[in-house]
Amino acid sequence: MADPSTYRPAPGTIPDSPGVYRFRDADGRVIYVGKAKSLRSRLASYFADLSGLHPRTRQMVTTATGVQWTVVNTEVEALQLEYSWIKEFDPRFNVRYRDDKSYPVLAVTLNEQYPRLHVYRGPRKKGVRYFGPYAHAWAIRDTLDMLLRVFPARTCSNSVFKRHAEIGRPCLLGYIDKCSAPCVGRVDAEQHRDIVDDFCDFLSGRTDTMMRRLDAQMQEASEQLDFERAARLRDDLEALRRAMEKQAVVLGDGTDADMVAFAEDELAAAVQVFHVRGGRVRGQRGWVIDKAENTDTAQLTEQFLTQFYGEQASLAEQADAGGSPVPREVLVPQLPPDPDAVAQWLGGLRGTKVGLRVPQRGDKRTLLETVERNAKEAFSQYKLRRAGDITARSAALQELQEALALDSAPLRIECIDVSHVQGSDVVASLVVFEDGVARKSEYRRFSVREGADGGDVASVAEVVRRRFARYLAETENAPATPPGVQSDATTAVVDPAQEEEPSPGVDPETGKPRKFAYPPNLLVVDGGAPQANAAAEAVAELGITDVAVVGLAKRLEEVWLPAEPEPVILPRTSEALYLLQRVRDEAHRFAVTYHRKKRSRRLTDSELDAIPGLGRTRKAALLKHFGSLRKIRRAGVDEISAVPGFGRSTAEAVYTALNGGETASNEASGEEIEGGKQ
Repeated sequence: MADPSTYRPAPGTIPDSPGVYRFRDADGRVIYVGKAKSLRSRLASYFADLSGLHPRTRQMVTTATGVQWTVVNTEVEALQLEYSWIKEFDPRFNVRYRDDKSYPVLAVTLNEQYPRLHVYRGPRKKGVRYFGPYAHAWAIRDTLDMLLRVFPARTCSNSVFKRHAEIGRPCLLGYIDKCSAPCVGRVDAEQHRDIVDDFCDFLSGRTDTMMRRLDAQMQEASEQLDFERAARLRDDLEALRRAMEKQAVVLGDGTDADMVAFAEDELAAAVQVFHVRGGRVRGQRGWVIDKAENTDTAQLTEQFLTQFYGEQASLAEQADAGGSPVPREVLVPQLPPDPDAVAQWLGGLRGTKVGLRVPQRGDKRTLLETVERNAKEAFSQYKLRRAGDITARSAALQELQEALALDSAPLRIECIDVSHVQGSDVVASLVVFEDGVARKSEYRRFSVREGADGGDVASVAEVVRRRFARYLAETENAPATPPGVQSDATTAVVDPAQEEEPSPGVDPETGKPRKFAYPPNLLVVDGGAPQANAAAEAVAELGITDVAVVGLAKRLEEVWLPAEPEPVILPRTSEALYLLQRVRDEAHRFAVTYHRKKRSRRLTDSELDAIPGLGRTRKAALLKHFGSLRKIRRAGVDEISAVPGFGRSTAEAVYTALNGGETASNEASGEEIEGGKQ
């Protein structure tokens, strides 16, 4: 634990101007990023009496060993720089507004000839229109099921669409009139796209026009005595009304706004966002975050707006998606400390002016109160659910420290596991847990080379040597003092006119965190005494003395210390044992996944490599087009010829090699061949 007084900047050295500051730990890793109107007054608050600091702030300043800052000209520049550094460094003590899952949306694949409607989770893609997010996937499916009788667009996957086009019969939805069946030619591509466009218009809020048009068509059919069509249009109108009831009108003026509310205590906060589009609540999202310092609602509002909309704008830019993720208006419970700067920054993301205000009365104030109630309910559920979990993680780390006689609690744990089948395709995984939680961005995997013939013990030793050799290499090659920084780096002042060199934990070429820059407090290997001894010897050979090594044997869950004749037996109900088991099981899962992928690739490559005229580029194109060797084997010569770079002769060679000598003449004779068997 560091003493903040050892790296406190000298009086008078901190500028009294706007800027962004970073706290770093002993390994040079950025652990906290913040901004301030006055760097001098803001940084001084961190070096006050420790007993008066917020618990998370106290933990942060005692973990850090240095502080640096960058001076900027305006508050808007500080907002932009703070967001970019939080995204780049991923500091562990910063507030992180991240979904615990990817929220489902309704996707419309406008980039396809026959657009498809489906539930989707994941990153945005170019040429796809999204509606949502929604809290539950079933809510999308329920609404979609009602709308399909009015807008019978296709919802099937590409493989299902292709199969029914080949057999000439529609699926069940086509028979019950919930799909216009473009797969069998009931409608052409232009007619189907018109149906999809009407569907998008309806979900975009242009419902009145659609309702009036259907009502006019119903009246016209009734006057022409076409009562069957009139009844069908009447049912369509009723389906649209039921769908609109599920997205009730909450604001009569067609408002496009996001409404944000918080529920908080000293240590954590919950945030809820209602997305209102066209006067209707189109989606809802929520997060719960741990506070790093004493932040009021105004500061939380600023942090959320910069991180959330900055991330959404970045995703939209990557997908080259049309429109802006920032609405015309953002309604909040309290304005941020500098509302004009935040509104200007949001306007820059949107391209037009964005209203940022606190509603005082009327429907908007009523709806914001509803958002606040949802935030309070989510926060209450979070505290009930997480109270035992946080306590258990702290207890597990404390128990490990005592049981293994460690100098401090193992805040960073790494685990290595080896996977193979009878010595073939030997691979290993390395997983990382920090503060008892998996840090998947730092997972690594290895293809074992020299140690593959020596069994698990030799494989473990090789992986440990390679992992810590990389650590030593990256530590030795890290820059000692970035350009533009004073030589006494504990009170560094960065010249904003100079480009800053990345921290020792960041690759200067890519700007991304180095893969092996930070050592673990505890290294766990899957195995007993032999594996633990081999790992400890490999670490000692490299001259590393501050990493504890243990082995966890599966059969009796024994913890083996290097060079000890007897294992450490942790109680079955021990939180420490449960944490070690979770770490080991995660390493095993990650290793097995990589081993299966590598083995599948080897088997695929071995069959394709034997085909004359099929090089690496053509092989990659073939696998990309069909997806698997099984699908390639089932394809005909004409389908293979359609792959870019393939001619008729090469396609026939592939077909013949994968179908056991069968030739393309089978296709011409009308005989059905499936899976290589006639």
